[in-house]
Amino acid sequence: MGLLQHTVVYEVDFPDVACQKAALIKGVKELSALVGDAGGEGLGAITISGDDYKLLGVDLSELPELERTLEEAGLSNEIPTLFIAEVVLTYMETARSDALIQWAAERFPRACFLLYEQVQPQDPFGHIMQQHFRQLSTALRSLALYPDCPAQHRRFLAKGWTECSVMDMNEFFTCCIPEDEQQRVQTLEPFDEYEEWHLKCSHYFVLAASKGMEPSWTPLSPSGTVPRHAAALGVAGSVPAAVCAGLSGLPGLRRYGHRSVLVKPNVIVTTGGFGEEHGQHCRVRNVHLLSRHAGHWEAVCVTQNVPDQRWGERLYHTVSRLSDTLALVVGGRTSPSSTGLGMLWLKFPKTCGASGPGDVSVELASLQPDAEAAALRWRHSTTEITFKGEQYLFVYGGRSALQPVLGDWHFLHAPELSCAAIPVDGPVPESRHSHSACSWEGGVLIAGGLGAAEQPLGSVFLLRELEHGFQWQTIETHPPLVPRYSHTAHVHEGKLLLVGGVWFHASSVPGVTAIDLMTGLCLNYVINVEHLEWPLMLHNHSSVFLPDEKELLVIGGGGNCFSFGTHLNPEPVLLSLSSILASH
Repeated sequence: MGLLQHTVVYEVDFPDVACQKAALIKGVKELSALVGDAGGEGLGAITISGDDYKLLGVDLSELPELERTLEEAGLSNEIPTLFIAEVVLTYMETARSDALIQWAAERFPRACFLLYEQVQPQDPFGHIMQQHFRQLSTALRSLALYPDCPAQHRRFLAKGWTECSVMDMNEFFTCCIPEDEQQRVQTLEPFDEYEEWHLKCSHYFVLAASKGMEPSWTPLSPSGTVPRHAAALGVAGSVPAAVCAGLSGLPGLRRYGHRSVLVKPNVIVTTGGFGEEHGQHCRVRNVHLLSRHAGHWEAVCVTQNVPDQRWGERLYHTVSRLSDTLALVVGGRTSPSSTGLGMLWLKFPKTCGASGPGDVSVELASLQPDAEAAALRWRHSTTEITFKGEQYLFVYGGRSALQPVLGDWHFLHAPELSCAAIPVDGPVPESRHSHSACSWEGGVLIAGGLGAAEQPLGSVFLLRELEHGFQWQTIETHPPLVPRYSHTAHVHEGKLLLVGGVWFHASSVPGVTAIDLMTGLCLNYVINVEHLEWPLMLHNHSSVFLPDEKELLVIGGGGNCFSFGTHLNPEPVLLSLSSILASH
């Protein structure tokens, strides 16, 4: 494009890597012509010396040799110089990377430094990330001293740089990538790994530092449209987590994108999702039945008659209990481009959970034509509501193969699976998926979710029954609810409990948030994981509230990260909510 005329690029790498790169470039005549290499074998550490591209084989931690080789290759420190280090410094001993940052500031009167590497080592995803790099024998050394963006900012100012700005990659993508480019990327291919994408982006940052530049160089200028959650979050207390003893060691419960529902007291059914089955990762076909006898939980994989192979391929569906012996499965997907999965009946024997598992039968549900649109979605919610004494299922939001985010709703009348036209007024919530929905006082509470701009939402809505229909009402929370999605939710005695999820608040991970539905008071509780021996991932999980014990049973959770592999919570976990609910 001609933008780098009169600019020389000096690439520095380990001597053996530089030699391999030089051999590859010289072996391809188009690349040789591009760098304009004069040929020959290169001089010592200078493996390629073109007019505007020099490839140097030097260990960056050996500063005297680095300086000597750069001078020999013709670098003048009087000319404005941009240093680019893309996941480089973190592999060096921290004292040596600090020295390199300081050396660049001292030797170059007019300079800029662009740094990209990892951050946030101590949260669950940070542990997974560190474990990945340790397995590659490339430990991330900078993280101990510089674990977050403010620490990196202080680092550069202390080492002689006068201007410095830093942001994690969620903020960078939102604030520094033009909207049309964001939309182009979002439509390149079917994509549904939002949780892993946002978690990965919250664990990488970009930093721009400069000195002596006129005008000053500030490429990272946030547009100011997205709130930066840099301040520490107010925490009201903690919730202890413990492994649920009777359910440990069962590979079938290691999954994500599944659904769990309490079909009757002490009996839970878990279906679908992606996880571990027969020793490999796949879409989980088996239905698991969890039952409690004399306070002790156990789980079995139940036999099922499956009329349709696609049942076992579902992720992000919903399961609604209609009676002790009947539940309805709505929507879900196999891949993000294959979603026409319709609805299914799950039928349980009356003795289910009492005298052994029995069989669970799965039957294709025949829908009325007006209900088909309700089923062609995933990451939606299906909630039981009451209108004029009749039970309906309220199917809301989600996404489809055609629409990346939906804002419509359907009132599904369960026995014949037809949709009823019931009037709804009030301010319509913005479209969302991966939100939570709970039945409350005949209506439904919707909280959070991921909106059309792929930004987490912090709104809470109540769909309330009136005489002639329903009305949307906004529930104001104070302090404002931190926007989140991929959480679960439960209502108990006038409190809405939001469990886990993904948010852009870098200083902590979501625990349990309790919202008082009378006053709007919003309190955050961290989850105390000292009794767990593994990082607890609270996204893509399912949770069941056990009111008598004031406990939450969290089943599954985790995801499939393109960089760091599949990570699944190995065992179900019990969260004790007595401290939150006692304070009612």
